[in-house]
Amino acid sequence: MVDIAAAYASCARDARTHYENFPVASRLVPQRMRHHVAAVYAFARAADDFADEGTRPVDERHRLLDGWLCRLREAVSRGTNAPSRPVDQGEPANTNEIFVALGATIREKQLPPELFEDLLSAFRQDVTVTRYASWMDVMDYCRRSANPVGRLVLRIADYRDAGLDGWSDAICTALQLTNFWQDLKIDYDRGRVYVPEDEMRAHGASPSDLAGSTMTPAWTRTVAAAVARTRALFHEGLPLCNAVRGRLRYELRATWLGGTRILDRLERSEYDMIHRRPSLGVTDAPWFAWRMLSWSPRQS
Repeated sequence: MVDIAAAYASCARDARTHYENFPVASRLVPQRMRHHVAAVYAFARAADDFADEGTRPVDERHRLLDGWLCRLREAVSRGTNAPSRPVDQGEPANTNEIFVALGATIREKQLPPELFEDLLSAFRQDVTVTRYASWMDVMDYCRRSANPVGRLVLRIADYRDAGLDGWSDAICTALQLTNFWQDLKIDYDRGRVYVPEDEMRAHGASPSDLAGSTMTPAWTRTVAAAVARTRALFHEGLPLCNAVRGRLRYELRATWLGGTRILDRLERSEYDMIHRRPSLGVTDAPWFAWRMLSWSPRQS
């Protein structure tokens, strides 16, 4: 048997030790939610690493993701804090702790298992899919790779409302897209381009141009159009930041501000991600504090 408190503590350490653009289980999240959010994060972080990190061959990545899916289903059905089986090669050392905590969270908060399965399907897609034909294809990926996280946070906060889900989906998709544009050059060097082919064709951009040392005018136009689409999604989801109660609204506002600040930096750099990847750091803290204090339901 795994001690449940130790299992949640292990997930919390995962959340603290990985860099993310946006706050994960931060002090802005209500304390009663933090251990649940950390469990969800630890599950997703490990699966994302299976798909993206290191030099594992494709079949090993699929094996690890398939194993993660089996562990998820066992955690849902088991109903105890007993580990299902020994940790497999390539899995994190704290795998048993992750699934003990996640299983307890799923049962306590009545979380839909299909949201976790959507995440795993997106991570599995990342292993073999490197190009997207249309925005419809990219948005379907975001529906599974990003939107489940927002819905899970709302369920953990005891919100079950279709309107809130819709706003959350818009913000989560915008955050995922922001990460794509932020990592355009990094992803290209790894063999992957998330900008849809129809958008590239519309502006005369070629993926091979990203191998060069300068951002071409065609790619500048392409990313500018993608950023405009992303900013519209942030504004579509903005009402969520005012619709929830308590500390969670400040977490969502900080997340929304972080995403739009990255877009601001992309615009100021004239969309040149080849020479510098825009990011957030401790020097942004005063700006965040000022914008949180001066928050308006209509952010510009």
